[in-house]
Amino acid sequence: MVDFVLYVEGGGDTGKLHDACRRGFRVFLENAGVTKNRPRIVACGGRSRAYDRFRTALREGKHALLLIDSEASVKQTSPWLHLHNRPGDGWTKPDIATDDHCHLMVECMENWFLADRETLRAFFGQDFRETALPPRSRDIETVPKATAIDALVKATQDCKPTLRYDKGEHSFELLARIHPAKVTAASPWAARFVTAVKTAMTAP
Repeated sequence: MVDFVLYVEGGGDTGKLHDACRRGFRVFLENAGVTKNRPRIVACGGRSRAYDRFRTALREGKHALLLIDSEASVKQTSPWLHLHNRPGDGWTKPDIATDDHCHLMVECMENWFLADRETLRAFFGQDFRETALPPRSRDIETVPKATAIDALVKATQDCKPTLRYDKGEHSFELLARIHPAKVTAASPWAARFVTAVKTAMTAP
């Protein structure tokens, strides 16, 4: 079994949030069926730092995957082409990397939450306003990042203060609660990510 490291965008700059980020992704993957030989998850904070640490890991011969927000709609089938073309990134694919090394949350983690309205209602309680979210019929990968986050803020504005949506405070706890099957059914890019992790963890 190879040593396998997953570099993820998220966790801000504090140890507490890094711990929450690692736990959120660990539980999400466990719930998706990755229960043995789990990857070591590295919370990197910003997306550029995740990219830099991923590149360093490849140069050191580590088996690594990268997971970041797409930050915009994805028009290409190659995640590296998307990241190369997106203003603000302009990243170059490492020579030894393939498309299978790179994975996108389209357009961000909050889009995944939109796939599991039942968990959102259970988490935020009776004052949660689902009508503030994009309609269920809408493809979650077509919802812009700002719209997804703003919708969660508006949907929870009548909740008690500790439950009003906060990206840092609530996002990783929700990640650990949502049902991966709902996310992967609604998001081909999420399905691609989960499949890649399962494949990597069963490699000899």
